[in-house]
Amino acid sequence: MSSHVDNKQIENEGLRQVWSVHDFARRHRLDEQEEKRLRSLFGSYATKQELLANAQRPCIFR
Repeated sequence: MSSHVDNKQIENEGLRQVWSVHDFARRHRLDEQEEKRLRSLFGSYATKQELLANAQRPCIFR
């Protein structure tokens, strides 16, 4: 089953915001290696959607 997606609604949700990779890594507590990997993928800036889809954090067990 298919449904209609309104382009205006998608653009206004905030996923197209451009973030600094350094700021994103700091906010999400990513280590330096992960920040370096994201910077090599996207450069200094990327959209929020790209960063959220590609960021990896190792599992921390108690």
